Amino acid sequence: MKNNQQQNSKKKPRNHRICLSLNDDEKDYIDFFVKKYKINNTAKYMRQTIIRHILLRLEQDSPTLFD
Repeated sequence: MKNNQQQNSKKKPRNHRICLSLNDDEKDYIDFFVKKYKINNTAKYMRQTIIRHILLRLEQDSPTLFD
């Protein structure tokens, strides 16, 4: 319980808002996915998905020793 409280106290505030526009099909896909996999917090899921994709891409694009 203490670990969870310590983690909560160290969260950084989210001060930056990003607006995203979707067409009807894209919105329907997201709604279907969220409902199918019982995702309760869509904003958190979207943040995690976007950041995960960015980090993966940066890792792929980073130079390696033998490039």
